[in-house]
Amino acid sequence: MSNIIAREILKLTNVCHGFHKSQEELLVLDGVDLELHEGEIVGLLGRSGCGKSSLLRIISGLVKPTHGEVRYLGNPVTGPAQGIAMVFQTFALFPWLTVLDNVEAGLEALGSPPDERRRLALAAIDLIGLDGFENAYPRELSGGMRQRVGFARALVVDPTLLLMDEPFSALDVLTAETLRTDLLDLWTAKRLPIKSILIVTHNIEEAVFMCDRILVLSANPGKLIAEIAVPFPHPRNRLAPAFRQLVDDIYAKMTARLAVDATRESGLSIGSLLNFVSSNLISGLLETVDAEPYNGHADMPDIARTLHLEVDDLFPVAEVVHFLGFAEMRAGDLALTPIGKEFVALDIQQRKKLFAQRLLKSVPLAARIRSVLQERPRHRAPRARFQQELEDFLSDSAAEQTVDAIIGWGRYAEIFNYDDKREIFSLDEIEA
Repeated sequence: MSNIIAREILKLTNVCHGFHKSQEELLVLDGVDLELHEGEIVGLLGRSGCGKSSLLRIISGLVKPTHGEVRYLGNPVTGPAQGIAMVFQTFALFPWLTVLDNVEAGLEALGSPPDERRRLALAAIDLIGLDGFENAYPRELSGGMRQRVGFARALVVDPTLLLMDEPFSALDVLTAETLRTDLLDLWTAKRLPIKSILIVTHNIEEAVFMCDRILVLSANPGKLIAEIAVPFPHPRNRLAPAFRQLVDDIYAKMTARLAVDATRESGLSIGSLLNFVSSNLISGLLETVDAEPYNGHADMPDIARTLHLEVDDLFPVAEVVHFLGFAEMRAGDLALTPIGKEFVALDIQQRKKLFAQRLLKSVPLAARIRSVLQERPRHRAPRARFQQELEDFLSDSAAEQTVDAIIGWGRYAEIFNYDDKREIFSLDEIEA
């Protein structure tokens, strides 16, 4: 790890990013300080919606931060910077172009001569393991091969810094593992032109497997809350006790923050961002924790491994059962409360009634909608009435997402009806 104290590739100072609502700024990122040095892979770990992808776009020069400064190789980033390349989560290939043409596209945009473009593109295709597929079209390739084209397209411009936005999340488990390992083999053999890598991920094991340092980003707004050094040399053994312990420690840090966020002040507010989690997932998690071998108290990394869940799969469910009072998160563990144990023991209809009670008690927006409907003579209200109220606190898309979550839970709990075509809440056929 001695190569980490090396030439500075990137430095972010007090980077903030947000948008204005009701004469105040709603922050997506708040006061992010970050440094990358030559010879290191750094992971940016956090849940969906915490601003990870926005931060990558700021670093690449595609988005200008609201406040703060980004410097690449000592120079301010004021637009797309030469020497910074990005690999996206979606393959983002031109379907009408061959593999060779897709890889050449970036060089063509830079004005490289045709012969030079072809030579460099063929070399990148060979390096990434796609030789023989130069004349194939994206539709003829598997997901893993299409992502290899994305890597070749990024590498062909000879970047100093490679940004990766969840590059393996759209792939199946085996393909993702192969691509990760191949990339690390090229990196450790110093066959890549890049000097530093910043990878956004929500997969804790992936971060520990690949990275030299891991930066944990909280949500609403995105802040760096932890920096974790990974002391293991490559190649790494996922089953080694020290590896597993570090994964557990990171889960503990992230769940501790999640629990704080879920119970901040008096709990959720009208303007809290909500992510919809189906009643089946809620019931399934509670039943899993209640059963053997957990008996009501489970280690979250163990649940994630057993159920093949990642952070973005497990954390939203854990957060919902936490703020509904069915379970408590602490130090990487999930423990059922007496109410949670009661929920597991009930039949379907009784569960719906208990869920309704907890929803109205714990989620102010659900109680607000129900109260407004009860007060109105016809027991009806338009969706826009509540969504506009949320837009004083959240972005338009976040407000829409939150209302969608309430609709899903409200229907399950039978505390109101919702007509999607007319976008109307009502108490029709429900006792007002």
